[in-house]
Amino acid sequence: MKVLVIGPSETRSKGGMAAVIRGIQESRILNGEFEIDSFPSYIDGRLPARVLYSVYGYLRFLSCYKKYDLFHIHTAEKGSTFRKALYLRKVKKAGKKAIIHIHGAEYLPFYDGLGSLGKKIVDGFFAQADLVLALSDSWKRELESRFHMKACQTLYNGIDPSEFRPAATDAAMHRNSFLMLGRLGARKGAYDLIDAVELAALQNPKLTVCMAGDGEVEKIRALVAARGLQKHIVIPGWIDRKEKLRRLQEAATVVLPSYHEGLPMSILEGMAAGKAILSTAVGAVPEVVTEKNGILVEPGNIHALAKGLLRCSSDVGMLETMSRNNRKKAEAMFSTDRMHEQLAECYRQAAKRRKGTGG
Repeated sequence: MKVLVIGPSETRSKGGMAAVIRGIQESRILNGEFEIDSFPSYIDGRLPARVLYSVYGYLRFLSCYKKYDLFHIHTAEKGSTFRKALYLRKVKKAGKKAIIHIHGAEYLPFYDGLGSLGKKIVDGFFAQADLVLALSDSWKRELESRFHMKACQTLYNGIDPSEFRPAATDAAMHRNSFLMLGRLGARKGAYDLIDAVELAALQNPKLTVCMAGDGEVEKIRALVAARGLQKHIVIPGWIDRKEKLRRLQEAATVVLPSYHEGLPMSILEGMAAGKAILSTAVGAVPEVVTEKNGILVEPGNIHALAKGLLRCSSDVGMLETMSRNNRKKAEAMFSTDRMHEQLAECYRQAAKRRKGTGG
């Protein structure tokens, strides 16, 4: 079966969706059974470049889609959904099968904010899908309660534990060091983290946080400088895989104080690297992080976040226990192999439906 995976470019886009697509493209499990091609429909960059590439991508799609049997369409909220609705409409008119994979952390607030026409488009988008993949059980329940779906399944994101094993280090040596990975901005709680570090550093002057990612980098650097927190907060910008491993080696805890999330890749990567997790209880995070492997706080609670920073930097025994538990949990539940085995079953189900219906 020929499968076309549609989503942001795995080489010219950043973030979790591109990482998932890259993993599918490189998967020995999936490529051993299916003929898989990835189709970049979007790239990062300035608005004119994004728009031109999106138009160009869709025109390219029209010239090649007929040779594929199944379409695995990755989407987030806002423009991503409306662009992918065009792809899905063409796929279904051709009598093909399609899987919709929802990644957007703010998908339901996005839907609630739409007018009647926008909601009609999104409702039709889900109604046409042969299978919808959600990042967590809680998301699955929410999506099923909101939209009329033929089928919806949970598919957790996965990471390669072996890739992050070298980043496992002695928690006692790095107990004062924290790492945040992802797009820097209000949604990810970056400004809350700065406030929390300012409070926590009054009690622990050795505490340091590396905030690595794209987004509002210069704005956050300016705020850190204005607060006089340069000794406590480092902002390198977006980092590549090699630099990410180095930064993970130098930290004992991965922190992510987001307001909205799906299943953050940074948390899974931190778990695989044997780090404790300090996060907000949003999205799928509570399904992954419990008191055995991390600390959860409510989004926007600066004092609780500061308390979490101080607890992690002072309780070495807790860090060591969480480190062991996270490595085991990442191996057992969130490996790319496990994810791709489940995804292969989704592809097989789609193939059976295709043969059974003649479509």
